[in-house]
Amino acid sequence: MLSNIGIPGLVIVLVIALIIFGPSKLPEIGRAFGRTLSEFKSATKGLVNDSEKEDEIENKAAIRAVKKEG
Repeated sequence: MLSNIGIPGLVIVLVIALIIFGPSKLPEIGRAFGRTLSEFKSATKGLVNDSEKEDEIENKAAIRAVKKEG
């Protein structure tokens, strides 16, 4: 969806944001947006790492079960 915006669309969105919020609020909004993205990125990394750890634990348990049978 966002890949279809392009440079002209992005410029239009930025001009509209400038009109709505004014030049004094835009840096604050940008910082808040950046923080939100970084927190989201770190949270998703945490979820992926947790999922990988669970998979690793399950694999180790399966290996132990096979060793006990053999």
